[in-house]
Amino acid sequence: MDENKITSLQNAKVKQLVALQQKSAERRKNGVFVVEGQRELEHCMEAGFQVESVFLCPSLFNTNSQPLSIDAAIPRYEVTPEVYGKIAYREGTEGVIAVVKARNLRLNNLKLNSNPLLMILESVEKPGNLGAILRSADAAGADAVIVCDPLTDLYNPNLIRSSIGAIFSVPCVACSSEECISFLKVNNIRILTAQLQDSKLYYDTEMTKGTAIVMGTESTGLTQQWREAADAHIRIPMLGRLDSLNVSVSAAILLFEAVRQRQITQGF
Repeated sequence: MDENKITSLQNAKVKQLVALQQKSAERRKNGVFVVEGQRELEHCMEAGFQVESVFLCPSLFNTNSQPLSIDAAIPRYEVTPEVYGKIAYREGTEGVIAVVKARNLRLNNLKLNSNPLLMILESVEKPGNLGAILRSADAAGADAVIVCDPLTDLYNPNLIRSSIGAIFSVPCVACSSEECISFLKVNNIRILTAQLQDSKLYYDTEMTKGTAIVMGTESTGLTQQWREAADAHIRIPMLGRLDSLNVSVSAAILLFEAVRQRQITQGF
């Protein structure tokens, strides 16, 4: 029997994959996470992440895509469509799933340019929102996304899916708010907190120097420690009946205001 072909739903590797998909504690304990889909895995490998094993279902491959180039030394397993349906977290992932070694970046691992642009999120709740913010951060060329006091796992399958690979291209650090504030102060990075109270319009605030845009949860906003640590408070004008936007939409608006200002000063 071919040891690299898996046909049983009771196979130990199948059970392990399901546990990694469903439980953040299992991912933390093993120091790995799961990537589904050819595009996401390509981004992951391009970013230098270490792939530990790959599970392939040839009958589900996208024949219009270039085949993945996977190092021959990486263990690979062929699975049946039934097994793939068990281990896949979502549909339409082209028959490709990989187990990847996690990276746990710290603040002192970040490589910042002379005028860094950082997105800071306090106690982000929804993996989908964080994934969307990572996409915006990638598009805006942000140096990093820092998640303070996180309520979601950075390698949650929903986060990886919604980021479409940006979790691999944008450095992402989890830490406490205290650690982050100290890091920003030491590195002379201006703290701009997004809040409705005691604030001015975001486009009237200078963002061409080292800037950290800080956002809180949609339900409660930022805690007092961030409001007090801020160099400026900014807001997006709200002209309708509602008083807030989705946090990922707000993040995109503020990030691209920084991009706009920096392009003007650089003569683009």
